[in-house]
Amino acid sequence: MLPVAIAGLVALFGWWGNERLRATIEGELQTQLSATLNANVTALGIWATNQTRLAMALADDPVVRQSATAILQAPPPRREGRPLTETGTFLEELRPRLAPLGYRYAQLVDTNMLVRVSSLRPQTGNVVSDAHTNKFALLLATGQPVIITPFRQEMLTQQRRFRDFPPDSGNGGPMRQFGRRTQAAAAGSLGNQALMQVAAPVRNDAGAVVGALALIIDPDKEFSHIISVARLGSTGETYAFDQTGLMISQSRFVSQLKRLGLLNATNSSSALNLRLNDPGGDLTRGFKVPEHEPYVRLLTRLAASAINGENEVDAIPARDYRGVPVVGASCWLPRFGFGVATQIDANEAFRPLRVLQVVFVVLVLSLLLCATGMFVFSYASLSWRQRLNAMELKLKQLGQYTLEEKVGEGGMGVVYRAKHALLRRDTAVKLLLPGRANEAAIARFEREVCLTCQLTHPNTIQVYDYGHTPEGIFYYAMEFLRGVNLHDLVVRFGPQPEGRVIHILAQVCASLAEAHALGLIHRDIKPGNVFLCRRGGVPDCVKVLDFGLVRDFRSADPEPVDGEGDRVIEGTAWFMPPEAVQAGATTDPRSDIYSLGAVGYFMLTRSYIFDAESVDDIQQKQLDDAPVPPTRRTANPISAEMEQLLLQCLEKDRDRRPQSANELREALLALEAAAEWTTEASTAWWKDFESKPTSAASGAEAEIPSALPTLSVDLAGRMK
Repeated sequence: MLPVAIAGLVALFGWWGNERLRATIEGELQTQLSATLNANVTALGIWATNQTRLAMALADDPVVRQSATAILQAPPPRREGRPLTETGTFLEELRPRLAPLGYRYAQLVDTNMLVRVSSLRPQTGNVVSDAHTNKFALLLATGQPVIITPFRQEMLTQQRRFRDFPPDSGNGGPMRQFGRRTQAAAAGSLGNQALMQVAAPVRNDAGAVVGALALIIDPDKEFSHIISVARLGSTGETYAFDQTGLMISQSRFVSQLKRLGLLNATNSSSALNLRLNDPGGDLTRGFKVPEHEPYVRLLTRLAASAINGENEVDAIPARDYRGVPVVGASCWLPRFGFGVATQIDANEAFRPLRVLQVVFVVLVLSLLLCATGMFVFSYASLSWRQRLNAMELKLKQLGQYTLEEKVGEGGMGVVYRAKHALLRRDTAVKLLLPGRANEAAIARFEREVCLTCQLTHPNTIQVYDYGHTPEGIFYYAMEFLRGVNLHDLVVRFGPQPEGRVIHILAQVCASLAEAHALGLIHRDIKPGNVFLCRRGGVPDCVKVLDFGLVRDFRSADPEPVDGEGDRVIEGTAWFMPPEAVQAGATTDPRSDIYSLGAVGYFMLTRSYIFDAESVDDIQQKQLDDAPVPPTRRTANPISAEMEQLLLQCLEKDRDRRPQSANELREALLALEAAAEWTTEASTAWWKDFESKPTSAASGAEAEIPSALPTLSVDLAGRMK
């Protein structure tokens, strides 16, 4: 019964998880669809603005404007064939510019909607199509450029009615001679295809609008491309449509539409050839549209919502013009007089949910079929727990040390508060458990102990003992401290007074001076690795911790490398000097000076020297950006001398930093604010601190959890 009950619980949890995941996916889809739609609409707006600017620039060109004004202000021709001397300058100046700017050809239209000149022929004898008259009337009335959305080529112009011509008794009327030849020529050169227009006003010397320069655009080359600048997944697309639901841009599924019979085999574009009707079923899966069914004439939900003025963002699947269930977003653009929709197949959008559903079904079936296996697993788990408890009991006694309480844990090891069997004093024991031990980890652990043992300065953590247990556990023992690290100090108590910061940094300099004199650099100076305590009755005593990244900078192979010989970056990004990030550079004692400057900056401002969202961004700023002066990051009073000294420590060029820890220490103690943090002030602070429950028995070692983890980055791998 237990497996059945568990299967039921899993099924219930699966249903709940399915609903929660669906709601999450729908919310993310709505966000992505809105962002995609907005990106395309923005790109379209930028493109339209550029088009109108180009048209205005051409219309305002002095030579073009002068010749165009002369043509437009002259009386309309009585018959076909304006002499070339009247239009030659206009066409010679305009024609070479059209193709480089992406225009098919241009027309010059007067205030009577008569096409005076076309770059296809010197004179067309036609008038603006009735469908476009309102746009040109708006242009002539406001003097502002207009864009006319895609239309069929035959709608570009229409023949002039006979009454539009002056009397002509010699040739039977220009309509019969000129209009037919012009349309035939246009049809022969362009064919029955979709076009767009952008028109700009032409002004005379007095600034009055005397006509319009209309430029013809091929929408398949620009409009359809611009409107699909962003799309989702492998089935996502964005398209435009007019108020009747007619698609006016190119679909990404043209080949599929031809196979489904929605486009004729001869049509190379869906623009003006496809209406966004809901077929009533998925045509891609063999659905056949019933004849004489009224619903096949209904528009898709995305198109209908936009045309009705309802901006749609819906993650609930609905059929598109192929009958495929999709999710999408749509809106109507009054500025252009058409709608835009973006969509993605629902199958692709909800694929993670489908996978999860399959996983849960398989899981429930597995639980029902594997009851015996579950009992065996439960028994094995109980046995493993007993063995683990036995191992923990063994670990309680580690050589001469009795482990009493775990006080910290990091990526390398675990820290316990322990007591020595004979000395009976509190000791911090750091050990590397077998489960975490590998050759590199053990080598680093042993190196940290051996190098730290060489350091005897009072401001450096003191190591008492190290070794291996019979069970293969590597450990070392060090002094146990009670207090707070600098990271927690600033987080809990805010920016610190300048005098106290000087007092603390000077002690860190003293610790580093000894290490540097022995050829060692710490390489991971950060607030979490500087511990503040009361030692021997002296308040604000500093202990520098965690020499896990310590390196002998005088050795033959100074920088760590991976298995392939590529350099590896180690350290904490916010406090890492530029040379630690830069390929081919090496670190030296001045690298610790940079990190210490960043620590001082943090203590004074409660801010890191750089703000960024990723480690890569921070490291790039370490290479390129200058830190913001600390006085601009905090209201905490900071003297100009202290600010200048910190910024000197943070110089990209090592030669411009203090050249040693002792030099920096002397510069710090020479500051006027160095005397402001008195023994009385520090004693009072520690009395108040130690009276708070949160301060009791804080273990002290480098691996106390911190908001600033030490990182190892494969530099060669990251730069590939």
